[in-house]
Amino acid sequence: MATSSETPTVSLREAADLLAGEALFLDVREQGEWDLGHVPDALHIPLGLLEDRAADKLPDRERDIVVYCAHGRRSLAALATLRALGYGRSRHLSDGFEEWEKSGFPVVVPSTLEPDQRRRYSRHLLIPELGEAGQRRLLESSVLLIGAGGLGSPASLYLAAAGVGTLGIVDDDVVDESNLQRQIAHSTQRLGDPKVESARDTLTALNPDVKVKTFNERLTSENIDRILAEGWDVIVDGADNFPTRYLVNDASVWHGIPVVHGSIYRFEGQATVFKPGEGPCYRCLFPTPPPPELAPSCAEGGVLGVLPGVIGSLQANETIKLVAGIGEPLIGRLLLFDALSATFTEVALRRDPNCPVCGEHPTVTEYIDYAEFCAA
Repeated sequence: MATSSETPTVSLREAADLLAGEALFLDVREQGEWDLGHVPDALHIPLGLLEDRAADKLPDRERDIVVYCAHGRRSLAALATLRALGYGRSRHLSDGFEEWEKSGFPVVVPSTLEPDQRRRYSRHLLIPELGEAGQRRLLESSVLLIGAGGLGSPASLYLAAAGVGTLGIVDDDVVDESNLQRQIAHSTQRLGDPKVESARDTLTALNPDVKVKTFNERLTSENIDRILAEGWDVIVDGADNFPTRYLVNDASVWHGIPVVHGSIYRFEGQATVFKPGEGPCYRCLFPTPPPPELAPSCAEGGVLGVLPGVIGSLQANETIKLVAGIGEPLIGRLLLFDALSATFTEVALRRDPNCPVCGEHPTVTEYIDYAEFCAA
């Protein structure tokens, strides 16, 4: 254990060793957090009740106590309370329970999954970094997909299969025969059907746990706030045009919703995560759109059918990481894929302090005419 008299702490490794001994682990998180998982044999007293309940629940003031919360802030306050009450051998887990869980140390998760869900997601439950707590986060999450086309199809299929509880899909197009070379959420039998309805039928057939909300309309400045008001944890941007990308970016910054971005052209694709407050936004990467002749659409320049599957799957992967709170999302990193050489290249991205939307002194504070902006 650390010996500092001011903030006695214990590391993750030290805490794991103490767990095998006679130390008492004290969880000061709220009930809802405790229910998602906790250290084996831990005692639960929410921080707000600690002073009143300590004497009854912790009669031995000489016992080694490791107090923890989610990230280490509340446990620091709890430590001060315990020390003031005479628990001289108390320490706090500075890294918190989330790092404990991510590091693969023992966790008890009260089962709230139905038997059929435990079977369906059994391979997720075997992964220490995800487990039942992570699966419940997926089941409780809401993800909005912009587009049910080349990128939206594979992304939505894998998110539905993973058990994302609510999927929203925005698209005003219908299924066309030229889509079927890459847009795997649709079929020949659904030619002429709205893409949102075709995708909904595919996703609910794949996983009845998933609720699909459809928005059979083109995303515009007039409707985006209404759609975002539904409440979304992540936006998956599969748009195929620059006005929509800039619109989604600006709205995401103002609403504080992370965007998992993807784009494709012929044999090349890219993916990144724009998380407000933690990294750059789309305008930091592209302050102005390129000329149309330098950025033709798939309809104009073509695209290898399998390429959206690669990039869309990467988008689903990043979304799952964001929702479950695991891994290192592509925040501040642009991943480039070349299908012809089968190579990935990573480029570091930095937030632009002069960005007109997310910068220190933003100049764009309301929706603009994005079609005119991109045309100019």
